[in-house]
Amino acid sequence: MLQRIIDDLNESSSAMLRQALLMAAVALALFITIAFLSAAVFVFVLENYGPVEACIAGAGIFLIVAVIAAGLHAVRRRQIEDRARQRAKAAAHSLLADPVLVATSLQIARAIGVKRLVPLLAVGGLALGIMASRNTAQNQVRAE
Repeated sequence: MLQRIIDDLNESSSAMLRQALLMAAVALALFITIAFLSAAVFVFVLENYGPVEACIAGAGIFLIVAVIAAGLHAVRRRQIEDRARQRAKAAAHSLLADPVLVATSLQIARAIGVKRLVPLLAVGGLALGIMASRNTAQNQVRAE
């Protein structure tokens, strides 16, 4: 089980590194493209309207680019948070279905005894319920 977690971590980190390098290359190409386009717009507006209008047009281009980049960043961050929530839910469900965990819990129940285990399970269930209600409340506050 631990090896599977380590393999998943290695795979995800290498995929993230590849994606980061690809995005860096795309960002560099996009930056160069925007620089040449803004220079062309600047020269065109400078020749036809004057230097003040050319500077305002250049600022407008970079403002539009900044707004688009901020929007893309917000969308991507929301997608990452949604995936993290889905993975956490899947991990919680997969732990309960793990046969090794079930066998270990049965052995612990036999060793401790059922009469002693019932109060421990009650306290653990209470703690789990409190934690679940806190997580739900925090998620509702974040969503608003």
